[in-house]
Amino acid sequence: MLADGFYEWRREGRTKQPFHIRLKNGHPFAFAGLWDHWTPADGAAIESCAILTTQPNDIMKPIHNRMPVILDPNSYSLWLDPSFQKLEALQPLLRPYPAEQMAAYPVSQWVNNPRHDDPQCLTPMPAPA
Repeated sequence: MLADGFYEWRREGRTKQPFHIRLKNGHPFAFAGLWDHWTPADGAAIESCAILTTQPNDIMKPIHNRMPVILDPNSYSLWLDPSFQKLEALQPLLRPYPAEQMAAYPVSQWVNNPRHDDPQCLTPMPAPA
């Protein structure tokens, strides 16, 4: 799954503060995900997907206890090869992305409404006075 950022929420008392997380260089990146298509006995095809998570890096630790697996571009071909079945070779890919290559900043609660699909979702919150 390709993305240029993602959101995570940090619990602050009774509320949750949303954060936008991205790569410092602004480049898009790929999450490690799993996809499946199967047909149960009733014949209604089902497609499903999931993004894999791992331990948080130093950017994510203050925000959440996990983070999505972000693949290194050099591993895209290996991850996407359906004929590759060696789990021991894929396991090292499921690690936290280097924190020094990432940035995170708080954004407004505007992002909490799915109807708000606009640039305001990416606007950093003003620094506390």
